[in-house]
Amino acid sequence: MSKIIELSPLIWQGLGETLYMVVVSTFIAYLIGLPLGVILVATDKNGIRPMPVLNTVLQVIINFLRSIPFLILLILLMPFTRIVVGTSIGSTATIVPLVVGSAPFIARVVESSLKEVDRGVIEAAQSMGASNFKIIYKVLIPEAKPSLILGAAITITTILSYSAMAGACAGGGLGDLAIKYGYHRYQGDVMFIIVIILVLLVQLFQEVGARLAKLLDNRL
Repeated sequence: MSKIIELSPLIWQGLGETLYMVVVSTFIAYLIGLPLGVILVATDKNGIRPMPVLNTVLQVIINFLRSIPFLILLILLMPFTRIVVGTSIGSTATIVPLVVGSAPFIARVVESSLKEVDRGVIEAAQSMGASNFKIIYKVLIPEAKPSLILGAAITITTILSYSAMAGACAGGGLGDLAIKYGYHRYQGDVMFIIVIILVLLVQLFQEVGARLAKLLDNRL
């Protein structure tokens, strides 16, 4: 217990770094993944603007990036990360592979959510002369909002697990502490505390996401 008290400033710092990585990388990844998901749905053969070639190219790129395990992606992107942020270690550097690794995942989550929208609603909007942009902005996204929020909660917990894995490569945050103290120094109590914190964070994100989705679900 004395070791935990001694390391409490580092644990708080690690928690701050983890939240920083998760929040910033989630925001940037959604700036990339959300439009990609919308384009995948819109350009699908049954979409509002079928474009088979573009859709196929995006599908291949997304599937390729999603098939690479995060730790391998983290190592592969180290030269690129150095170019972008000037270093390949630490919490800021970890944001780069987190964005690259999670943006394709977000695209798939968004695609899945948008495809749940009733086709009849889209056809009704088209019959009233709505443009493709209006259908996306005023029909698809609002109708899929509860599912999109649940997907965001899943995404955040996925990025949180990625950030913990980055600790194996000096990525900062709670994962880095778990490796340095819990694993290399055989301090099981520190490892246990960090695991509990991560579990609580996952529960918090999931609960907030579920409540928001329920609040915004017009069908209830």
